[in-house]
Amino acid sequence: MPGAAPGTRFTLDPAFTVGEVDPRLFGSFVEHLGRCVYSGLFEPGHPAADAAGLRTDVLELIRELGVTTVRYPGGNYVSGHRWEDSVGPVEERPRRLDLAWHSTETNRFGLSEYMAFLRRLGPGTEPMLAVNLGTRGVAEALQLQEYANHPGGTRLSDLRRAHGDEEPFGIRLWCLGNEMDGPWQTGAKTAREYGRLAAETARAMRQMDPGLRLVACGSSGRSMPTFASWEATVLQEAYELVDYVSLHAYYEEVDGDRDSFLASAADMESFIESVVATCDHMGARLKSPKRIDLSFDEWNVWYMLRHQAATAGPSDEWPEAPRLLEDSYSVTDAVVVGSLLIALLRHADRVRMACLAQLVNVIAPIMTEPGGPAWRQTTFHPFAQASRYGRGEVLDVRVSGPAHRTARHGEVPLLHATAVRDPGTGAVTVFAVNRDQHRPLPLDIALGALGLSRVVEHSALADPDPEARNTLDAPDRVTPHPVNGTVLTEGSLHTVLEPLSWNVIRLA
Repeated sequence: MPGAAPGTRFTLDPAFTVGEVDPRLFGSFVEHLGRCVYSGLFEPGHPAADAAGLRTDVLELIRELGVTTVRYPGGNYVSGHRWEDSVGPVEERPRRLDLAWHSTETNRFGLSEYMAFLRRLGPGTEPMLAVNLGTRGVAEALQLQEYANHPGGTRLSDLRRAHGDEEPFGIRLWCLGNEMDGPWQTGAKTAREYGRLAAETARAMRQMDPGLRLVACGSSGRSMPTFASWEATVLQEAYELVDYVSLHAYYEEVDGDRDSFLASAADMESFIESVVATCDHMGARLKSPKRIDLSFDEWNVWYMLRHQAATAGPSDEWPEAPRLLEDSYSVTDAVVVGSLLIALLRHADRVRMACLAQLVNVIAPIMTEPGGPAWRQTTFHPFAQASRYGRGEVLDVRVSGPAHRTARHGEVPLLHATAVRDPGTGAVTVFAVNRDQHRPLPLDIALGALGLSRVVEHSALADPDPEARNTLDAPDRVTPHPVNGTVLTEGSLHTVLEPLSWNVIRLA
């Protein structure tokens, strides 16, 4: 192994914090896309299926993953979705063409099944429902809200009860459309058109329930030509009526430039800071004391260029639940996902919600085979560890150490890190990524003011083969492994991070 890189260091102090982690930061996303639902979550007749057709092996993995919210039913799919199709007796639900993903939607899994799925996961997972503002509008959003949340005594709430759901669903989180500036979106709109529609929808929904938490669509990505001006225009219309602005970002390795790929979180952090600046600028212009927070409700590694190359050209076929976007993730991908999680935690004061897109099969941490097993992708592990140990107060981490230059993101530190302190026990978890592909990275952390005395655990996800991955035939090829030699003495921690690695260091 090449010699170690020059050492890096930082200091942790309980007096210097970023903010409290909202548990909703560890959300995920289920869209009617490919096999995310059908033969992913839901496969009646599978040996592990329960009476409702939900795969219990997948449910077990989702609980282990630690997902706190599930955004549904899209995504691009929602802009053509008719919620009425997804309720009532399954045998009476219509089959529809899904324009977003050129598929046939059977509606065998719908709103009631989604809520039953969340109940099976347990009380720690809440719904996040998107309304269709592409081909529909205010009236349909209100009808869905009444069906879902009103206790009874009206036509739509009584219809829900007649369909077998006696108690209201109590959905508190609502997304006002999806990626409405994208030309690929059915019913795409200008910023002014969408801002007015989002404001009208939010105002009406709050007339029924003032306590809802509402997400307005931000730009589909910071590369959009209208980025920032879109957010500003939408917020000028809807600032006082919404609680969050959405952000979406996906990353992939391009042309073998792995150093830039490993630095993807530099782009994510800059993206977050730009949207925060735009929100606060609009708040100042409107002279509002209110603060808009961020919902990073789509993020992941996604090899989009491969998908575009594979799907070029029209097709006359409209298959049911085709295999789409089933990326197989490597060790390198998992390290990048870990770094993206660090970026979210480092901005926990403003990023209050986030959704890893997606949950099963479709660019997902969990994979399944129809009639066969389910397994964890490499990216499963950093998310599960961050969700488990990343609860509490984020400490301010300012790294001093070596950096290197990347083609896409300029100069970036080799170490990307954050730390979260449990205010109840005082325990601290450090999350750290070594972006150096070839050299280990010595790390010293000054801990004097925290009163910590021992290393509970240091685990790393790394492998001599950066392309190693978990597959149907080798589902546990890549897992976190224990790291020896990490020591805490006299208020200082010393360790060495493996090349190209995701690390979790737990201290008490």
